[in-house]
Amino acid sequence: MRFQTPLVPARLIRRYKRFLADCTLEDGSEVTAHCANPGSMLGLAEPGTRIWLEPNDDPKKKLKFGWRLVDHENGHFTGVDTSVPNRALRAALEAGQIEPLARYGTVQPEVKYGQSSRIDFLLSEPGLPDAYVEVKSVTLSRVPGLAEFPDSRTARGTKHLGELSDMVRAGHRAVMLYLVQRTDCTRFDLARDIDPVYGAAFDRAQAAGVERLVYRARISPGEITLDCAL
Repeated sequence: MRFQTPLVPARLIRRYKRFLADCTLEDGSEVTAHCANPGSMLGLAEPGTRIWLEPNDDPKKKLKFGWRLVDHENGHFTGVDTSVPNRALRAALEAGQIEPLARYGTVQPEVKYGQSSRIDFLLSEPGLPDAYVEVKSVTLSRVPGLAEFPDSRTARGTKHLGELSDMVRAGHRAVMLYLVQRTDCTRFDLARDIDPVYGAAFDRAQAAGVERLVYRARISPGEITLDCAL
């Protein structure tokens, strides 16, 4: 998935009200960017952090920049836009790049299911059980090389695990797919200390037959694509 417009570097001044970030561009001007991430962004929103913004000239948007990346200034990046995984993974699913799901020919995004929920992707193929795929963006790393989810308590994520379990009981496949939006991580685990309720719900879902897949993204200021399984 290529960014629609070339990203520009900046320094973070502060993130506030969850979806707003004041930033300083390289020419010294200050702008407010949209932060498409409702999570805590633990470890990613320190003042002075080097970041990358995507400009836009859409007259319908109040903010002319969107915060897309954290630049760790050591050759590694973190993608902070939680809408990116679904866009990148749709292309990967349609291209058959996710091996455990490569046999499915039809990929439908945002299909209603469960209790007033929408599954990120419903995969179907004649002769195969439908596969319900829920996607989560992973950006937390507290130990070098280790990515963790979640970065804050997530009642919504716990609800999704229960609904995926229901799909398995109904005879379908259900997959929890974590996309690690960090290039500096080679391992993944649950942050059970941050949300023990989610951790317990995950264990119940796995026991019920919900599958877990973890992939890492390949990230640069030009694009975000699927890298490898972790």
